[in-house]
Amino acid sequence: MSSIRVFRDEVPTLDVPQMIEVDRLMTEFYGITLLQMMENAGRCLAILARDRFLDGSPAGKAVTFLVGKGHNGGGALVAARRLINWGAKVQIYLSHNPLELNSATAQQYQTLSAMGATFSTAAELPSRLEGELIIDGLIGYRLMGDPQGITKEFIEWANRQAAPTLALDTPSGIELTEGLVHTPAIKARATLTLALPKKGLYDEEVQRYRGELYIGDISVPRVLYTKPGLELKVPDLFIESDVLRLP
Repeated sequence: MSSIRVFRDEVPTLDVPQMIEVDRLMTEFYGITLLQMMENAGRCLAILARDRFLDGSPAGKAVTFLVGKGHNGGGALVAARRLINWGAKVQIYLSHNPLELNSATAQQYQTLSAMGATFSTAAELPSRLEGELIIDGLIGYRLMGDPQGITKEFIEWANRQAAPTLALDTPSGIELTEGLVHTPAIKARATLTLALPKKGLYDEEVQRYRGELYIGDISVPRVLYTKPGLELKVPDLFIESDVLRLP
């Protein structure tokens, strides 16, 4: 049985500066570390992958991860670790050399390496993917301009595949401050946003790229949303489930 619930009440949204402030308060005021948030994001992503796309049973099913060097990539690597533990056949493609990963993402890479996980590059992408799911962990909500280089190549490759793509926080190539779709951008079957949905995800054009919208619990204290600069009234979101479907 799926652990995902549908939340039908109104949920407030965040713009990008507000999300940056949420991240700052989490670490500086509440002492919730980046690694804790990353672990929660990856856990929710793995749950959504399992229950929405893998029929509740990941064992033996093929999942391909496209991983960037930033925090978005780190959350995807957490999900990869969990799906490996659940028996999935995971293939991880890195957009950057492991030495270029940021520190938190590099730590996730090191853990997976110790588990015996294998990592590949864009040069090793198959022209046609045989598998159940692609997970987009390339670029987070701080995108600036059109994706370039290997990241661009990964996005174009994913959009050519028959397998659905699940995006973490936002489809790579979407700029959430104004709700802009850059070229190229991931065409996701579903997107798992974090903390609260970003305003740009409700832009009419963006909705065609983000697909079904879900929200994951990264353990933001509800009182945080009452702080100056936010001042949001947030309902009890995650009482029944860590992952919710939003209308």
